[in-house]
Amino acid sequence: MLREKVEQLLGKALEERPSLFLIDFTIGSDNTIRVVLDGDQGVNLQDCMDVSRAIEHNLDREEEDFSLEVTSAGATSPLQLPRQFRKNVGRKLKVRTSDNEWEGTLTQANDDHITLEWKAREPKPVGKGKVTVQKKEVIAFSDIHQAKVILKF
Repeated sequence: MLREKVEQLLGKALEERPSLFLIDFTIGSDNTIRVVLDGDQGVNLQDCMDVSRAIEHNLDREEEDFSLEVTSAGATSPLQLPRQFRKNVGRKLKVRTSDNEWEGTLTQANDDHITLEWKAREPKPVGKGKVTVQKKEVIAFSDIHQAKVILKF
């Protein structure tokens, strides 16, 4: 009952803010409601407050005892949805699959796969020394175990 009501309220709140999207939604056994959001232009404190109010002000505390937490996906949280990858095109990612791990700039993302590009030093085909080459890897979403944005300070 509580889950259905919260899902309806959350859906309505996100309809009013089309740049926001849901990453995770859970209700614990102790009625702890946890909502994790992301947005095409990021998520600010006001976004979290608005969604929190849209849920909390429409639930009756006399009926259900609950706690509510509305947060944004952290800067170092793993990317999960194609929409998150699209908003991070141009940023450096660390992507892990079952077979390999890559670090590179996300140059393309669609609903099926992502493209990473990076420069690597490799031995010259002829002679001594190394040459810098441009590398490119296309990775299907189904193969990605974890992908995170690499933050530079």
